Amino acid sequence: MKLCKEFLPISKEDLEKRKIEQLDFIIVSGDAYVDHPSFGTAIIGRTLEAQGFTVGIIAQPRWNDCEDFKTLGKPKYGFLVNSGNIDSMVNHYTTAKRTRREDLYSPGGEAGHRPDRAVIVYCNRIREAYKDVTIAIGGIEASLRRFAHYDYWDNKVRRSILVDSKADLLMYGMGEKTVVQLADLLRYGASIKNITTVRGTCYLTKDVSNIKNAVTLPSFEEVSTDKKAYGEAYKLEYYEQDSINGRTLIQKYGDRYLVQNPPQEDLTQEEMDITYDLPYTRTYHPIYEAKGGIPAIQEVEFSITSHRGCFGSCSFCALTFHQGRVIQNRGQESIIEEAKLLTTLPNFKGYIHDVGGPTANFRHRACTKQIEHGTCKNKQCMFPAPCKNLIIDHSEYLSLLKKVRNLPGIKKVFVRSGIRYDYLIHDKTDSFFKELCEHHISGQLKVAPEHVVPRVLNQMGKPTKEIYDRFVNKYFQINDKIDKKQFLVPYLMSSHPGSDLKAAIELAEYIKKMGYTPEQVQDFYPTPGSLSTTMYYTGVNPITGEEVYIPTTSEEKDMQRALIQFSVPKNHLKVKKALIKAHREDLMGNGKDCLIGFVPGKLGYQGKHKNNSKSSTDNVTKNSSDSSKRKSVTSKNNDSNINNKDSSNKNSNVPRNNNLKNISDINPNNSKNKLGNSSNKNSKNSVRKNSNTKKRVH
Repeated sequence: MKLCKEFLPISKEDLEKRKIEQLDFIIVSGDAYVDHPSFGTAIIGRTLEAQGFTVGIIAQPRWNDCEDFKTLGKPKYGFLVNSGNIDSMVNHYTTAKRTRREDLYSPGGEAGHRPDRAVIVYCNRIREAYKDVTIAIGGIEASLRRFAHYDYWDNKVRRSILVDSKADLLMYGMGEKTVVQLADLLRYGASIKNITTVRGTCYLTKDVSNIKNAVTLPSFEEVSTDKKAYGEAYKLEYYEQDSINGRTLIQKYGDRYLVQNPPQEDLTQEEMDITYDLPYTRTYHPIYEAKGGIPAIQEVEFSITSHRGCFGSCSFCALTFHQGRVIQNRGQESIIEEAKLLTTLPNFKGYIHDVGGPTANFRHRACTKQIEHGTCKNKQCMFPAPCKNLIIDHSEYLSLLKKVRNLPGIKKVFVRSGIRYDYLIHDKTDSFFKELCEHHISGQLKVAPEHVVPRVLNQMGKPTKEIYDRFVNKYFQINDKIDKKQFLVPYLMSSHPGSDLKAAIELAEYIKKMGYTPEQVQDFYPTPGSLSTTMYYTGVNPITGEEVYIPTTSEEKDMQRALIQFSVPKNHLKVKKALIKAHREDLMGNGKDCLIGFVPGKLGYQGKHKNNSKSSTDNVTKNSSDSSKRKSVTSKNNDSNINNKDSSNKNSNVPRNNNLKNISDINPNNSKNKLGNSSNKNSKNSVRKNSNTKKRVH
């Protein structure tokens, strides 16, 4: 593994220096140019370069006219267009649809360097510049909007982005194999109009009579006017996202048809190694130095991607639609070589910030069946309980972490891309858990219970509160044994489908017993491609067919959010209003179970502080069932960012005792998605400022 000294060309001066008269491909991206293997544009560019193609980058072009799109001339084979690491609408707007003030993937963190619906705008400008040029779109925005989809910002169903962008082809998923196959066909003279068999692509056609063994989805006209048809379309799409058993999907748009070929074959370990062993400069382009660089690089600069995919399948995450449920991992030697390379970089201080993926401790396939038969269509690996065929084994990951941390020049190796506690707690041996606490936590560990009420957890696809309580107790028991005072950062979500005010109040009661106040709360964000977004739009879980309560008004969302932070004085009136509306006035006053006092700033009885030898969670297991006993709950059924992703409840620590204050040093950004790629890393301190742009850990 070597460090590259040259960036891909971004100007005509670069082309002259390299004596390139015409580039083969030009990648247009909504992000600033960062040549690092955590960024999709870099991976796709270097992958094509390794295949003998010349590649140029147009990063964050001005879109008021087409001049910037002419910077590198007309490419020989075509433009490859993506919006950047995050869907451009998620990048620009909060859950409340307010404009964000920062863009962590732009120079100096400045906002305003990309348009809304960037893929569509960029394609239109390219068509103005070169009418007959080939355009292929990819990345997270294209990948998750490839079918007719509910758009939260327009509050309606939009057409496939392939239709609206007028591009020639759409690449979905991670993209390396797909883009190489596409590039080879174009090199050998194929017309983009005739490229209809490449896996991992979507195309438009007027004739589908020759397509065999395909699944026909309800048409755009149907799903845009009938919510039941929309739910049925999503269910069919959801079932076919597997590289082994996934079938071709067809959706009609007027007199044309959108055709999705089956997902691209998973990368082998050798192919994953090749991708990450390619030469990168591993930093942002020097043109951004004057503005202080690109904030998003700060944490991932010394992080290592060990694998892709996730079989956790949280409902609010669209990873199933982008990276898939099957784990694709790198070999240990490739990862160790990258770690050695990091030790040679000038800014390296001895700390590797992460070795992980969407879920750090999912390092291998869920079961051996997936090797030949793919994933189960009607069954999840982890929900509602771990499948009997699930392989729960941390030994290989533990072996990897030991080897990396023992390398010369490395002081510490952290795990920050998220641990699935419901997987870890079922491991028959405590070896990994103990090593994790002793060597790989920087004072606090982030986990994502998300909620505690069964009817909400069922719609989230998350395990029960009891599983989380078991994990919490064991975490502190292990830390007691190794004499470490370390914290938990639990992420909680408000206003998810299924969560009404009563559920939000039950969560608040649980938080009260835990003895801490989350500093940030994640409101559910209906981003394209997730099961939860389909529930949000239709009011029905398309997989189970059950009706789901949906909090839609800003008033109720504000109340649910405030309930999670009930002890913050500014939330007093909202919490009071919520309690009155839910007829829970018993939680107002000076009683030990009360959430708020009668007046702002008077929080009521907060519980006696525990001494340093006890964790506040000891009280949770004993008392947290009280609130659930008061309510009768129903139980029913169940995946990114990519909820891109994508923000999190950073800085919300479960203290070992109530005297200790919250610490903040971890920021869960693991969504670096670009042209056909998604990285799974964290962004450092400056990235923490805008947690709403981040993908949640799950």
